[in-house]
Amino acid sequence: MRLLLTWLINAVALCALPFLMSSVQVTNLGAALVAALVLGLVNTLIRPVLVLLTLPVTLLSMGLFILVINALLFWAVANLIDGFQVSGFWSAFIAAILYSIISWALSTLLLKKDGKS
Repeated sequence: MRLLLTWLINAVALCALPFLMSSVQVTNLGAALVAALVLGLVNTLIRPVLVLLTLPVTLLSMGLFILVINALLFWAVANLIDGFQVSGFWSAFIAAILYSIISWALSTLLLKKDGKS
């Protein structure tokens, strides 16, 4: 149940982005649900490999290169999913940060610490 609620929270966070940035477009809730699912899978499966492969650059940049990785993955998912569009890298960079903040805030408000929802 918690996993489904987290997925819905992430979809709502994606739906909120076009209201904050005109360079991000989400056509409907279905596109947001699919994009949230794909973003979750990409962040679970591909992101750790990329972080490991770019570890020297990440260490030299004091961890800031992880923001670039997040932006590239966000942009890649937007290019894969119909109904979810980001106009460019810098838009993806800012949108990935906003998406994380919105998702974190909603999760903090809606999910309880003890694992029960």
